[in-house]
Amino acid sequence: MPARPRAALRTAVVWEVLRDALDRRVKATGRQALDVLDTGGGSGNFAVPVARLGHHVTVVDPSPNALFALERRAAEAGVADRVRGVQGDVSGLFDVVERAGYDAVLCHGVLEYVEEPAEGVRNAVGALRPGGVLSLLGAGLGGAVLARALAGHFKEARHALDDPAGRWGEGDPVPRRFTAEQLTQLVSDAGVDVGAVHGVRVFADLVPGVLVDTEPSALQELLRLEAAAAELPAFHSVATQLHVLGQKPTDD
Repeated sequence: MPARPRAALRTAVVWEVLRDALDRRVKATGRQALDVLDTGGGSGNFAVPVARLGHHVTVVDPSPNALFALERRAAEAGVADRVRGVQGDVSGLFDVVERAGYDAVLCHGVLEYVEEPAEGVRNAVGALRPGGVLSLLGAGLGGAVLARALAGHFKEARHALDDPAGRWGEGDPVPRRFTAEQLTQLVSDAGVDVGAVHGVRVFADLVPGVLVDTEPSALQELLRLEAAAAELPAFHSVATQLHVLGQKPTDD
């Protein structure tokens, strides 16, 4: 698990899906150590656990502070030799990394902040080798609408529902949100076969923290509930985040 127990609510579903996808890629390629690119990977929330699996990870992030934290975190985890940080972003990705050089590309929490999401996805796909895996994580529109409504901010909830970017107002810290259909369309248009779509943090952001922290078994039960609901399309429309797993076609 790439996070502390409480924070695992935010990453558990994605981590399990990603780990399984990497394992399948290992079997398909016959190589134990894959080349993985993490765009916008920050301080290594996924990069370090992926490196612990034995893979080589390149993290591209625009923040020097995040890359410094990544270096320190990788060293503390004993995987400094398998993690490399590079300053840059997905829009100018090929200024800092090579095309078609990676077995898997992570693009988590990136598309919300780039000017052209379609370009960002195309670049991520362009970094993949044939048969490579794309892991895409984006902010979900429905989760934001539901959260604002449950907090009593009905006007903001309606605004997010009607806004082309899915924002609830000027104070919204997230520049853009997506529906599952929008994300899968971006992936398909970039030439990647969509393998699975998962709703992430379907319940976790709605449940009061005190309930999870005070009940001994609550966290594990909530994690199980999140895992059970993640693949059900009925819950994608209310998830805080949406995860799309895809595969670049082979040359055959």
